[in-house]
Amino acid sequence: MDWKLELVFVPVTDVDRAKKFYVEQVGFNADHDHTVRPGLRFVQLTPPGSACSIALGEGITDMAPGSQRGLQVVVPDAAAAREELLGRGVQASDVDVQEWGSFVTFADPDGNTWTLQQMPART
Repeated sequence: MDWKLELVFVPVTDVDRAKKFYVEQVGFNADHDHTVRPGLRFVQLTPPGSACSIALGEGITDMAPGSQRGLQVVVPDAAAAREELLGRGVQASDVDVQEWGSFVTFADPDGNTWTLQQMPART
């Protein structure tokens, strides 16, 4: 039986600001933005090429805004991904090269943190 992670909740204070950040600056695809009723809004965004999305909204999680730490995505080139983020106005760390990969970190406006990982070349 396959188990596939498809959705991760990211708690934010301002849904519209967060959606704009993730879509316009980080480059995620906007999949859904639906207000079910007052106080319940669901926004689904997906990183390019990913099978897993994130959900932002109102009334969808009890996590404190900014408390989602260590979300990690794999990219083919950490330096290129960093340059893309910087070019879109996202503050990103320098590339941290380790034996087990190269890493770049950034945070959204609420402080939820992300790590981009470039896997090491296989020998």
